[in-house]
Amino acid sequence: HISHTCCATGLCEFRCHLVGALSFSPVLGSHPSQHKVKQCDPLSLSATMTHQYPALTAEQKKELQEIAQRIVAPGKGILAADESTGSMAKRLNPIGVENTEENRRRYRQLLFTADQRIDSCIGGVIFFHETLYQNTDDGTCFSKLIKDRGIVVGIKVDKGVVPLAGTNGETTTQGLDGLSERCAQYKKDGADFAKWRCVLKISETTPSELAIFENANVLARYASICQQNGIVPIVEPEILPDGDHDLKRCQYVTEKVLAAVYKSLSDHHVYLEGTLLKPNMVTAGHSCPTKYSSEEIAMATVTALRRTVPPAVTGVTFLSGGQSEEEASVNLNAINTCPLVKPWALTFSYGRALQASALNAWRGDLNNEKAATEEFIKRAEANGKAALGKYESSGSGAAAGKSLYVANHAY
Repeated sequence: HISHTCCATGLCEFRCHLVGALSFSPVLGSHPSQHKVKQCDPLSLSATMTHQYPALTAEQKKELQEIAQRIVAPGKGILAADESTGSMAKRLNPIGVENTEENRRRYRQLLFTADQRIDSCIGGVIFFHETLYQNTDDGTCFSKLIKDRGIVVGIKVDKGVVPLAGTNGETTTQGLDGLSERCAQYKKDGADFAKWRCVLKISETTPSELAIFENANVLARYASICQQNGIVPIVEPEILPDGDHDLKRCQYVTEKVLAAVYKSLSDHHVYLEGTLLKPNMVTAGHSCPTKYSSEEIAMATVTALRRTVPPAVTGVTFLSGGQSEEEASVNLNAINTCPLVKPWALTFSYGRALQASALNAWRGDLNNEKAATEEFIKRAEANGKAALGKYESSGSGAAAGKSLYVANHAY
């Protein structure tokens, strides 16, 4: 008879016990004293279970940490230009532009060819698979163009969210199959970091323990595979802003989710110095009647991070989560001026909050490209300053102040 006891350290201790005759099957036809059961040594089992098999060499670790540090160098953040083909339709259709491969290429070209002013505030660009292999008008590959500017190239590697059966509409993220081979190819093609998005939502019954555990585990598995291929993983457990929950509830859920994520990263032996975290800011639900100040949002956000994110993590690159361009900059600035000790770089990984005004100015017209690029540069510079706690809001134009919230946002 084997009993299995969990000890306080979380290690499992197995003990073998010799028990009475009834524990043995009568068909053996012999007295239990004739059966020897070897006594297990709990110490040897514990030692075996915690044995460290090196996952990465010192050289691999050094490369990963250096990549992560370059992306979140002081005053720099990430341009998320990894919208899927379907998501690009939601960006282009409202401005009267057909969602074709050529129009997507033209739009991203105007972002990537912005002048040298963005070099001091954009440390990394996340590409969608299609975009990684597209070229500028003169035939230069987008990834080479970005790399030659000293900006790190990233790639979205997840395959989208799928339903988690037996839950109240919760999801997990697919894409682990073949991920190692894809990462190896992307590394050859110039990508040095990756992104994988998991989605959780707040309601009376969610997020469930199952959804938290499953998404934390899939993020850790993805992160481990990326690092084996020399790619820095951005870990993105997004808690959607949908709902009427208050700031306190979002903070509580954010803490529980991040605690689970870092437990899972530890279980999977992920090298934290070679990772970045892409979380939501702690904000009230979009339908919450109470409106909170940027200082309150900053305090709740930094408190949640301090309770859950190890100081070894190189940087935190916030998602904008449907905030207006101006809100995203003001809140990031407040986070960086929050009077608490913050051991990580706290910066941005924005899609809509860097691009909304640019899209609005462009509208697919060749004559508007310069104006659109100027709008993008303006937001990039604003967020670069916010990442240093040096942004001063000048109010906002109509486009910059417009909410970018999309219910149940799929990427």
